[in-house]
Amino acid sequence: MSNIYKSRKYVFLFLAPAFLFIIIYLYYPFLVNIYGSFRQIKNLGTYGTKWNDPLYENYLKLITDPVVRTSLKNTLIMIAATIIGQVGIALFLALLVDNIGRGTQFFRTVYFFPIVISATALGLLFNLIFLYDKGMLNQFLELLGRKTLTDWKSEELALISMMIPVVWQYVGFYFVILETGLNNISQELYESAAIDGATRLQRVFHISIPLLRNVICTCMTLGVTGALKVFDLPWTMFPKGMPLKKTFLTGTYMYYQTMEAKNVDYGATLAVLIVVLGVILSRVTRAVFKESEDI
Repeated sequence: MSNIYKSRKYVFLFLAPAFLFIIIYLYYPFLVNIYGSFRQIKNLGTYGTKWNDPLYENYLKLITDPVVRTSLKNTLIMIAATIIGQVGIALFLALLVDNIGRGTQFFRTVYFFPIVISATALGLLFNLIFLYDKGMLNQFLELLGRKTLTDWKSEELALISMMIPVVWQYVGFYFVILETGLNNISQELYESAAIDGATRLQRVFHISIPLLRNVICTCMTLGVTGALKVFDLPWTMFPKGMPLKKTFLTGTYMYYQTMEAKNVDYGATLAVLIVVLGVILSRVTRAVFKESEDI
């Protein structure tokens, strides 16, 4: 029986179902999607009537489409909000919780709770919070003495109003990852540092954060790639990129072109763009926040 584990040919036998699953449900649809980006397709589930003329028509449209530029700009802002807001706040909260004596389980549950709520439900909830008339936020400002109401979904504030709940929802996700990383750091290191006279703040900066480097890098990569395809919560709050198509992200604009505008081929082209950007930005993120092999 032990010879089974020594022979590498059996390894491929056990890995074959996973490879088959990836090929059927990941690589094959992606290749079909690339094929569809060169065809004229108006209905989902079809291969189109004919080839585009010129063949690269949809990719040329990407360059000239002003909404694509808007969605890319908004997505880059979302990526910055993810790195600073989601991962940054999650790291701060994880360090705080790791340094308190009591109530750690309570805070872990509270911070993680938003991630288990449906994004659609959260979008509807924040729509009520940001209502112009009788919305919770405007009512609160009225109690503080503010006389004029704020339109939180106006062209100037719409992007901020959309990003606040997106950041809030996923802080708990990264908090759990970072908290797990902190729990894997040996307490002996902290005890030795304390004996040497290191303060709690010095232990955080010289032990916790350096030893969390690889975990932080993973969170950054997940955040960047996740921001490229975020869809459900922004679409619930600002369907069809309203107002004036200023709140489109790459994910929501792809959905709009595919499902609303019935430009399935152009939606496929946008999907290719998202994948390419995801690969490039994930590599850039790993290069900037390079993992250490010494940890």
